[in-house]
Amino acid sequence: MKEIRKYRHFFLVLFVFVCMSLNGCGEEQAEDETVLRIANWEEYLDEGGWDEDETIELEDGTEILGENNMAEEFETWYEETYGEKVQVEYSTFGTNEDLYNQMTLGDTFDLVCPSEYMIMKLMKEKKLEPFSEEFLDHENPENYYVRGLSPYIRNVFDGLEIEGETLSQYGAGYMWGVMGIVYNPDVVSAEDVKHWSMLLNPKYEKQITMKDSIRDSYIVALGILQEKELLSPAFRSAADYKKRLTAKLNDTSQATVDKVEDILDRMRGNAYSLETDSGKADMVTGKVVANMQWSGDGVYTMDQAEEDGLELSYAVPEECSNLWFDGFCMMKDGIGGDEKKKRAAEAFINYISRPDNVVRNMYYVGYTSVIAGGDSDLVYQYADWCYGAEEEEEETAEYPLAYFFSDSEDKKGKYTLEVPADQITRQVCAQYPPEDVLRRSAVMQCFDDEANKRISKMWINIRCW
Repeated sequence: MKEIRKYRHFFLVLFVFVCMSLNGCGEEQAEDETVLRIANWEEYLDEGGWDEDETIELEDGTEILGENNMAEEFETWYEETYGEKVQVEYSTFGTNEDLYNQMTLGDTFDLVCPSEYMIMKLMKEKKLEPFSEEFLDHENPENYYVRGLSPYIRNVFDGLEIEGETLSQYGAGYMWGVMGIVYNPDVVSAEDVKHWSMLLNPKYEKQITMKDSIRDSYIVALGILQEKELLSPAFRSAADYKKRLTAKLNDTSQATVDKVEDILDRMRGNAYSLETDSGKADMVTGKVVANMQWSGDGVYTMDQAEEDGLELSYAVPEECSNLWFDGFCMMKDGIGGDEKKKRAAEAFINYISRPDNVVRNMYYVGYTSVIAGGDSDLVYQYADWCYGAEEEEEETAEYPLAYFFSDSEDKKGKYTLEVPADQITRQVCAQYPPEDVLRRSAVMQCFDDEANKRISKMWINIRCW
């Protein structure tokens, strides 16, 4: 038996040696394969596994079905397109602060997808790698991002600057939306949801929820605090209205923070819960009648309620709202001057910006992509597939989307949906907010350290209520 074991050991060693010799290229292959480390929000990229009956059939005959994980599909597409192998190491995070803390504690990523203020913070700290000229080349047909980006979103990104550099140079948008209120129209009046102050209304005591999100709750409280001025004709008709609105919604002075804390304290006392995710289910089950909600989650909530025979509505109060977006950016310490890694990171952004993949992600995630599609009409067709009225529909309304899909005057009439009349206050207005809502919405900026300390201290008091 000892002899047999000895020979077994000999042949095992020989086998391993031969495999290593034959695979001498094994190490080379590992070295040639680019590893791309990506950090994204949870459930924010199509993981595949759709049922056949979920196939999206668009007007031009295109069929879209998410069969496989998109990150894994990218690996195959990249090798076929560039003749190089890439391995995606994909991980997720729960909040912008979680992501930032991970990186501060030593985790290294090549490509991350934070929200607007965190992108600006990373820009300010010089931690981001700028996009290459090749990535921003509109002539390259495979640059799906720059060719397909909504002109509205492009203008927003170009208008956001940190120390003289625009966000467009460092951040590629992914999903976007506004903050509003999902409500049960059988219980809550349309008049009440015209104002954020309905969240303080004792008529709805313990029947509303508020967001466990410091920045979103802060901007809502600012809207309540400054309601009279924000709605005044003089303020709204000012030539620099947008600039003044942005300043108002980014006021972090101690006096303002103290007043906001008082409003949030009263709101917390009136609320059923302070939540980030449970509000959707609470609306569907009827535990609450109004839910302060991000637009994408609003769509999900209304969809789920509809399956149970309950029709909910969505509104953005007249004072103001938070125009938010999440976007991909390259980390300087991850890319580390590696051109192959940078090319792979930019290619990933382009791959998920390809119109068919945009549709897949919007269907899976429920939020609105920043991609309009450029020369492709797939994304608009998808909007029509979701919300367009059926031929037999009697009461319909026009819903213009030209602001998002085209900046060409001669194409504006092309991008108008014919929707069921009740959609004007339901999913479509959450998915693609109307222009009057966007006019009164502003991007919250990256606050300085002192402002963050003031707000964080205030928010601890609210959360420990």
